[in-house]
Amino acid sequence: MFLVSDASTRRVIDPTAAALAADGDRFRGSVAGISMASRPPLPSGIGLGLRVKLLPAIERGEADGQIAFLEVSPENHIHRRGGLPTRFARLAERFAISTHGLTMSLGGHEPFDPEYFAELKDFLDRYSAPGQWHSDHLCFGGVDGRAFHDLLPVPFTEACARRVAARVREAQDRLERPMLVENISYYLELGASEFDEPEFITQVLERADCGLLLDVNNIHVNALNHGVDPYDWLARVPLERVRQLHVAGPDRWDETLWVDTHGSPVRAEVKDLMAWVIERIGPRPVLLERDKNIPPLAELLAEARSLDAVYQLAVERWRARVNDVEGARAGARVRAPEGSVHAHV
Repeated sequence: MFLVSDASTRRVIDPTAAALAADGDRFRGSVAGISMASRPPLPSGIGLGLRVKLLPAIERGEADGQIAFLEVSPENHIHRRGGLPTRFARLAERFAISTHGLTMSLGGHEPFDPEYFAELKDFLDRYSAPGQWHSDHLCFGGVDGRAFHDLLPVPFTEACARRVAARVREAQDRLERPMLVENISYYLELGASEFDEPEFITQVLERADCGLLLDVNNIHVNALNHGVDPYDWLARVPLERVRQLHVAGPDRWDETLWVDTHGSPVRAEVKDLMAWVIERIGPRPVLLERDKNIPPLAELLAEARSLDAVYQLAVERWRARVNDVEGARAGARVRAPEGSVHAHV
């Protein structure tokens, strides 16, 4: 079974394709001379996070034709020695690679580390398609040079939105490629807020003119813990800026708290949220995350197939919506009075 969407079909049916391509066109020329400049863009469909435990089975070809792409965190690879870099490079010749960062601390106050960005840029230029986005979390992860090894929430204030947006723009300039920011799960709000989370995220996206990596599991976890309506949340963010989705499974800590562990199968509610989004924006890369209690690859591939079934039905509903709109527009043009310039629907 192939979970990779056909590129020619996407060109025909996906009206957002031009917007996705335009993100990369802003930066594409800067990496034309490197060894992997011919890598294709990240395909839509279901991808899988690459973990060391899964490497042997993937190297044996057990995931070939089963997933659309692999996603890695560059921080787990940049300073690796021994045989792992060579093994990863071989996989990168067989699979499209998505990159998702952990330590940029976009919500922090300290200046960016030039050495970190130089190493990150080199990694992205080697393994990502030219102009393909890199993503990191809308959070802060350290202070005074010390990493917390966690993704901590930022205050939902205008001053913070301005600061984060400026740092996103700086990151894009340093990496010479688009950035996506990811909504996080959080368990306490940090300080007094001027906005709720959808308003804050919208401010950051618009001020930075960047894309959104929409983690629908994080929305689900926050809904369970804070009592928000996940569909109201989704209706209030600019979905046209969504370039990629993440899905995962949380675990229950106690009777009142759910934790975003990435340690369980994807819940039905998260699949429903993913489908709701895809039905409205069309095909996108969707990552299945598993970082704890990692089962054998065959089990994850079975989950990916189950997820893909939901995804494909959502794409069909999206396609029907597009066809209905195009049919209405065509009918309006036919019915337009003689001499009229435009017919609107």
